[in-house]
Amino acid sequence: MPNKRSTGVKTGTRDLRLDVFRGLCLVMIYINHIPGNLFENYTSRNFGFSDSAEGFVFMSGVAAGLAYVTPFRHGFSWQGIGRVWRRAWTLYLVHAMTTLAALGILSYGALYLGAGSIMTRNNFGEFLTQPLAVHAAMPLLFYQLGYVNILPMYMVMLLLAPFMLWAALRRPYLLWGVSAAIWLGAGLWHWNLPNRPLGGGWFFNPISWQFIFCTGLLTGVALKDGKRFLPVALSMQILTGCLLLLAAFATQITAVSLAVGHSLWMLQEMGLPYIFTTFDKTFETAPRLFHIFALAYFLSTFATVRRIVSHRSMAPLALLGRNSLPIFAAGSLLALASQVTKAALPATFALDALLVFGGLGAQLLFAYALEKGRLSR
Repeated sequence: MPNKRSTGVKTGTRDLRLDVFRGLCLVMIYINHIPGNLFENYTSRNFGFSDSAEGFVFMSGVAAGLAYVTPFRHGFSWQGIGRVWRRAWTLYLVHAMTTLAALGILSYGALYLGAGSIMTRNNFGEFLTQPLAVHAAMPLLFYQLGYVNILPMYMVMLLLAPFMLWAALRRPYLLWGVSAAIWLGAGLWHWNLPNRPLGGGWFFNPISWQFIFCTGLLTGVALKDGKRFLPVALSMQILTGCLLLLAAFATQITAVSLAVGHSLWMLQEMGLPYIFTTFDKTFETAPRLFHIFALAYFLSTFATVRRIVSHRSMAPLALLGRNSLPIFAAGSLLALASQVTKAALPATFALDALLVFGGLGAQLLFAYALEKGRLSR
């Protein structure tokens, strides 16, 4: 069973760390989804091997463990399964709507704003050159536009979540081991779901990324009972802290980056598989995977983090995090609109600032309206 050491969080209370860090990930995802803006140099991907996408998926797993585990304590529950799969259906509808709106934004930019370069990005060209193939593949999730392609992977995770939740309550470490084995197999033999009509597979490969989601889910199930999935240990704090420092130095200091790259190349030459020696996001290779696990473990072991996220200055991030699905969808569309705008206008600092801070402000207002609407019901 999960480690029984208390997390210091009362069972049934909302953990603000989840809201604040999920909100922070949404902010960084939005900034990163406007390529070429000056502010993307300061998001988390510049200081480590993983980025906000890994953090968002991990916390989605935590949220699923917290929200959906109770009905499975006495076995499979159709009520519990229906609740999880209803959420998966909601994700499908949001993804479909977001994809259609994204196609409209890109088409408008190319047709009316002179943003012709946008037609070669984000898998948009296939929509123009192979419309029948795209429309046949789109409802099956085989055609996915860039920057609005994470929800299909999350939907697959939720379809599997009832089985994960049942196993997490009974054989958590066996589940973790099976999930790790599937991740390893996907990396070694390139298992993926089909991508049509482009060929290849999904950019966010659910067969690989399920390991992050599963680890988050196991963490959430333990948190539900006021426990930790992995115990706090000084040796682990030191190990994860050193990995985080190495990743930060490697992304910021050229000499360290070259040394790390050369070391990984040498290991690959010695026969170590690709999954351990590269930074591939599709198959979530080991450097990225170990970094997000180290970050999650390290931050979760310090009471100071809980005090920081409880500060009133963190309230805007918590507000975004509590409304993550609509904010992610709105942010994705605003980011694509910003890409079109940048393609149509000369690049300036003022334009970047307007797009980034204007878009974040719009999302914050949207989250505020959603919150007020929910509270008034």
